Amino acid sequence: MKSETYLDFCFIRENSGTLAAEVTASFEHLFKGQRLHWYLDDKTAEDAEIVVAEVKGMSSWGSEQEVIDHLEETAGDIFWKALQGYQFYVYPPEKKGCGSCGIS
Repeated sequence: MKSETYLDFCFIRENSGTLAAEVTASFEHLFKGQRLHWYLDDKTAEDAEIVVAEVKGMSSWGSEQEVIDHLEETAGDIFWKALQGYQFYVYPPEKKGCGSCGIS
């Protein structure tokens, strides 16, 4: 079953004018096969490029740790060198049944 997934990233590096495009390319590779959509807010400040990315949708990951494991296995150098912060929330589907009476 699919989990509701909310991923926030902050990327910062020296200004080259290509960070947003590189983040998009990374996301296309990293999230292939998942039903995730992203929005990028990019800006330049004091010779640095800043990209704040919001990713949300449905994924096959059951926990935040599974997202981290996937990124560690799959993300490239450009992703890791520019990544400055992240926040993840993964909400797996509720199990069917009655939670108060213990019937599954």
